[in-house]
Amino acid sequence: MLKRGDELQLEVIDAAFEGKSVARHEGLVVFVENAVPGDLIIAKLLKVKKSYAEAKVVRIERPSKLRVEPRCKYFGVCGGCKWQHVDYQSQLRFKQQQVIDVFERIGGFSNIQILPIIGAEDVYFYRGKMEYSFSGQQWLNSPPPKSEEEYNPLENSLEGKRPPVFLGLHVPQRYDKVLDLEECHLQSAVSNNILNFTRDFAHRNNLSVYDSDRNTGYLRFLVIRESKRTKETMANLVTYEDRPEIMNRYAAELKANVGQVTTIVNTINTKKAQIAFGETEKVYFGSGWIHEQLGSHHFSISASSFFQTNVVQAEKLYGVVKQFGEFKSDDVVFDLYSGTGSIAIFISDAVKEVVGIESVESAIRDAEKNAGENRIDNCRFLLGDLKDRLTVDKEWMSSHAKPDVMVIDPPRNGMHPKVVEEILKISPERIVYVSCNPATQARDVKLLCAEKYRLIKIQPVDMFPHTYHIENVALLHQRET
Repeated sequence: MLKRGDELQLEVIDAAFEGKSVARHEGLVVFVENAVPGDLIIAKLLKVKKSYAEAKVVRIERPSKLRVEPRCKYFGVCGGCKWQHVDYQSQLRFKQQQVIDVFERIGGFSNIQILPIIGAEDVYFYRGKMEYSFSGQQWLNSPPPKSEEEYNPLENSLEGKRPPVFLGLHVPQRYDKVLDLEECHLQSAVSNNILNFTRDFAHRNNLSVYDSDRNTGYLRFLVIRESKRTKETMANLVTYEDRPEIMNRYAAELKANVGQVTTIVNTINTKKAQIAFGETEKVYFGSGWIHEQLGSHHFSISASSFFQTNVVQAEKLYGVVKQFGEFKSDDVVFDLYSGTGSIAIFISDAVKEVVGIESVESAIRDAEKNAGENRIDNCRFLLGDLKDRLTVDKEWMSSHAKPDVMVIDPPRNGMHPKVVEEILKISPERIVYVSCNPATQARDVKLLCAEKYRLIKIQPVDMFPHTYHIENVALLHQRET
C-alpha cells in the first residue's frame, strides 16, 4: 500500500494542466511537479488518494529530450514560470493538446476543428505589467542559522534598528514572505533596474514595510508598467501613507538613476486588503499615464487601468476575434465582459455598432476615454452586472437592434448560468467566445450547443510563454432550424 513519503521510480508520460506532468504506477495516476514528459525520475509521494497521487522530483535518472536549461536562477522556487525547463515548441504542443482534452472531456465534443496554436515570438521580456510585493520577511529555501543579525520586525523597530525590506514575488501558497528578487525575465532589463533601485532606496531611507496584522508601516507594492510599442515606463509605488517628502526624493533619485522612466505615481491604500489599488493616486513625475498601441488604435493606461499584459500576443488574439466574427459593416455586436473596451475598439471599424457591458466602473471610464481618444463614435459602454443587464435591467436593449454577433470574454470562472440562458434567448447569429480558462469555456460552450449552436472551430493563442495558461477563442454558429 502506497503512502505519503514513499519514493518510486517513475517514467513521466505526459503533461497535465496547471504545469504538472503525469506518470503511472501500477494503474495509479501520479501528478509530478517540475517533471518533463520523457523523464525517468525518482519521485517522493506527497499525497496519496484512491484515484491519484501527487509527488515531487527527488532525482532525475534520465532527463527527457524536451528538457532545456532554465534561464532564471529562481526557477523552481518562484513558481511564476513553471515550464521554463521545457522546450518552447513542446510547451505549445502540450497547451494545444490540453485544449483538445478539456473540450472532449468536459464539453463532450469530438472531431473538433482546432487550428494550430499561435505561439509567441518573444518568450522572455513580454509582459507590460509586473506587480512586486514588499515584505518584512524573506522566503529562503533553507533558513539561515539563528544569529544576532537576524531580524524580528517588531523587536527591531522598537530597538531602533533598520527595518527589514524584501521586494519580489510571493512563492506559491505563501503570502507572508517574498522571494527577494534581483532580476526577472518577464518584463525588461529596465524593470529590473527599477526593482533594485527601489529596494536600495527603501534600505537607505530606513522605510518600513506595511504589516496588515498591526496595520502599520509604509511600503506595500511596486507596480511597473511598460509600453512595448511606445517604450514608455511607469513606476507606481503603492504605500499605506501619504508621505510627499519621501516620494519627492524617490522620484528625483529614480529619474536620475533610471532615465527610461517616463512617469512616477504614488498610490495610497489605507485599507487592510493587500491589493495594489488604493483610494488616491498622486503623480510625482510625468503625466501619470503610459500609452500603448493595438493595431491602428492607441490606448491610455493609468496606474489602476486593466490592460492586456502581453500586447504583442493580444494583437494576434484580437485579430482572431476579428477573423472569427466574420464582421459586416451593418453588424451590431454585443461585447460581454468588455473591460476597458480594447476588443470593442479593435473591431469598431468593421461593424455598425458595438455595445460593451462591464461591471467595473473604472474600466468603463477607461473604455470611454480610449474610444474618445481614437475618435470612435460607434462604441457604447454600459455599467452593470451582466446577468442583471441581460435579465432585470434590460430597457437599454430597446434602443439597439438585436445583435448579429456576441463577443464574450469572461473571467476565469466563465459565465453565470443565467447569462447563458439570456444569450440563448437573444440568440445572435454568431458567438466569438474568448477565454483564459478552456475548462470553463468548454462547460459554457456545451450548454450553448445543447440548445441552438454548433461549435465551428477553435484557436488557441499562447499569451504567457513558460506558464500553463492558455488563451482560447471558440467560434459558434446558430444551428439552422
